[in-house]
Amino acid sequence: MERVLANKANFLVRKGYSIVIITTDQQNRSPYFELDRRIECIDLGINYTDSVSRNVLGKIISYFKKKSNHKEILQKKLLEIKADIVISMFDNDSSFLYKIKDGSKKILEIHFSRYKRLQYGRKGLLKWVDRYRSRNDIRDVQNYDRFVVLTNEDKTYWGDLKNIVVIPNANSFVTDKIALLENNKVLAVGRYDYQKGFDDLIKAWQIVYKSNPDWILNIYGHGPLKNKFEQMIFDSGLEDVIFLQEPTRDIENIYLTHSILAMTSRYEGLPMVLLEAQNCGLPLVSYACKCGPSDIIKDGVNGYLVAEGDINSIAQKLIHLIQDQKLRKLMGTKSKLNSASFSEHEIMKRWTSLFDDLLY
Repeated sequence: MERVLANKANFLVRKGYSIVIITTDQQNRSPYFELDRRIECIDLGINYTDSVSRNVLGKIISYFKKKSNHKEILQKKLLEIKADIVISMFDNDSSFLYKIKDGSKKILEIHFSRYKRLQYGRKGLLKWVDRYRSRNDIRDVQNYDRFVVLTNEDKTYWGDLKNIVVIPNANSFVTDKIALLENNKVLAVGRYDYQKGFDDLIKAWQIVYKSNPDWILNIYGHGPLKNKFEQMIFDSGLEDVIFLQEPTRDIENIYLTHSILAMTSRYEGLPMVLLEAQNCGLPLVSYACKCGPSDIIKDGVNGYLVAEGDINSIAQKLIHLIQDQKLRKLMGTKSKLNSASFSEHEIMKRWTSLFDDLLY
């Protein structure tokens, strides 16, 4: 989401738009992705993440206190800025932003799916909190001037909303290069957490390894489950073929030196990983999770879609591509061709047209 925001903001400021990015938890850290110097960044200092280590009741009480403070400070800031358009990325402000009367048109965009809260997999009281908030989401989204979803699949899950618009993410970088697909390396990219499902990928690699011990799996990312994944790799005896790699800003060259992209996410919005990989000409193997993979992957053409949770099928599709270089290269070529429909020019044209529709 941060990469997508940075790319869109940089594009718009180059086109003459005045851009302000407002955050809640930046805590004096510099943006990970480079922003044009003309973009103004404001952090409200709400710091929702300070409550992560508290017990369930403490989290709930702290959340509502911070949310009340958030609304008050944000309202004051928006009245000062007097923006034409204000966009929420469906974070903690989504339930109240539309209530702020600052004269702006309000857009809500979601980077997950209709079922994102239910897919967290949380237990106990937090499970019921997620269900309650999920029911409230449908009420909130109807109050925005426009509600932007990433996929046609997700649009169907929200019902017959008059304000809903589909605008996918754009390719995050431009490249004329294409991976040779000759290195014995499979790539996965994402945060080490429940959502990305790397535990399933590690289990799948146990099957892949039996027939292809000369291939390796690189997983680029960081997150709270790193120690768990390291232990899984060690217990499986795969520490010489599965490597947990640190994130890198030079992700393009990482894609270009691998031969297959694997994704085992339990839920998504529109996976940037799949867009980036196909932009570099990689064949894709992914769970058909909600939402996004089915909007990018044409099964059997530029990759394979596998039923979510089917570890054996993920392994078999990877083995098929590993052992058939000709098929790998054919699918890689199809991936590169498919990436054209996600170019920055095409996607941002849809955003600027949306702004014009709201303002004129």
